[in-house]
Amino acid sequence: MPDVISNTSCLILLSKIQQLDLLKSLYNSIIITDTVKTEFGENIPDFIKIKNPNQEFSVKSLEQILDSGEASTIALALETKNSLVILDDLKARKIAKNLGLKITGTLGILAKAKKLGIIDDLEKQINELQRKGIWISESVINEILRIDKSTN
Repeated sequence: MPDVISNTSCLILLSKIQQLDLLKSLYNSIIITDTVKTEFGENIPDFIKIKNPNQEFSVKSLEQILDSGEASTIALALETKNSLVILDDLKARKIAKNLGLKITGTLGILAKAKKLGIIDDLEKQINELQRKGIWISESVINEILRIDKSTN
């Protein structure tokens, strides 16, 4: 199983809908940087480990175009062989993809949890995120629900 490195947004979003433990169910453990821990601002469960990138230059370079959490997350992923990076920000996802990293996002995690039978209703979880004030484009919602329906 790859090392899974998460940015802050996934932790915040899953915490808002009381689904942070999905990460443990799916991946056993998650790695975040100190920057992400600070941005998250809540106590982190014991399955979330802290590790920081060795190359400060990589972080500083990425901070020219991304926020600090995304920059440290991508820098750590670049140093970690066979990693999966959890990013929601479109710009960060494009950069990570261009750097050859394997990526997923919070909706991808929810979809995987549904596919594996860990959650029953993907649409309910997406609606809960929206009720908590999270904006998700209709096209993204429609695509993920279309994929979910086609795999049932």
